[in-house]
Amino acid sequence: MAVVPADRLAARAARVRSHLAEAGLDALLVTHLPNLFYLTGFRATAGAALVTPGQLILVADFRYRAAAEAAVSELADRTAARLWPAPRGIDEAVADALRSARTARVGVEGAHLSVSRFEWLTRTLQTSDEPAAGQVRLVSTERLVERERAVKDDFEIDVLKEAGRRLSAVAPLAASFARAGRSEREVAADIDHAVRRAGFERPAFETIVASGPNSALPHARPTERALAPGEAVVLDFGGVYGGYCVDLTRTVSVGKPTDELARLHQAVAEAQAAALAAVRPGALASAVDGAARQVLERLGLAEAFGHGTGHGLGLEVHEEPRIGRVVPGQADAVLEPGMVITIEPGVYLPLTGGVRIEDDVLVTGGGCELLTNVPRTLTFHLA
Repeated sequence: MAVVPADRLAARAARVRSHLAEAGLDALLVTHLPNLFYLTGFRATAGAALVTPGQLILVADFRYRAAAEAAVSELADRTAARLWPAPRGIDEAVADALRSARTARVGVEGAHLSVSRFEWLTRTLQTSDEPAAGQVRLVSTERLVERERAVKDDFEIDVLKEAGRRLSAVAPLAASFARAGRSEREVAADIDHAVRRAGFERPAFETIVASGPNSALPHARPTERALAPGEAVVLDFGGVYGGYCVDLTRTVSVGKPTDELARLHQAVAEAQAAALAAVRPGALASAVDGAARQVLERLGLAEAFGHGTGHGLGLEVHEEPRIGRVVPGQADAVLEPGMVITIEPGVYLPLTGGVRIEDDVLVTGGGCELLTNVPRTLTFHLA
């Protein structure tokens, strides 16, 4: 796997630093692990980073000492970075680093730092023997790193393009696994194996194989239900490649599809095509969602489409921007070149079945580029 170049990491940290003064902060404590990897290239199950105007302090325990040292060594050539060991635990080391930095207002990631950890850090700093530590104030922040992650740099785009190519190669295999008499769980296990064989580190989420009436459940989990002739099977799967997630959905038929299944599939294909045509720089996310929704409304299926049209992709399988209706109190996202999103309209009819078609898309200067390349026709197997 390619290693994130140090100059990209330094540029990311610099952009986050530029938000500190705007937010009235002296530092930002990063505890959300995807954000930690984004800024440092350090991947672990525990860790933290303190970003100040002058340096980046990486906190790691003994399990990841070698990886943390390597990350800091790479960063040190481009920006001031240091390793802060955590012999007694991550939070204890974070408290020590905060005391040492002597910062007054420190932002924490409000969406990710638990209340108990926030209260423990606050209490520990207030009861410190060092007078300066008691002056540290932890302030909840939102999206200081996530807003930067929404627009991918050229390194990230290259990784996601390769991931999309590899996942596209898995799709024909996934469709071939969906045969009459096989259980949803058997098909899902075969897909997961194919994803790993394609070079992915792991599935990006629990693979969805939903057949017959289960296909009307957008996030159905695979069961022991056996696939039967003439019914829809929704195959929704993804993989993590180089730390980045890709996501693909196709709906197939076991044997010759019914007229109703063919009708639903054609409707969703038209809705997806309309949404893809609406993706361009400056477009509102709600307008892309609306393009898909208008097609389904015209075809009498508006009530059968209950979720958003897509979501951002990156270090997490669901991240900014959200491609859906405007949520009261939240700003409508504006698409920018470098954003990577899914376009995945669907229709779901209880007791009958459902159809979803999903692709991954890069927003470009002139419109969009598909990262997944798989036919959208309704495939089926006669045997």
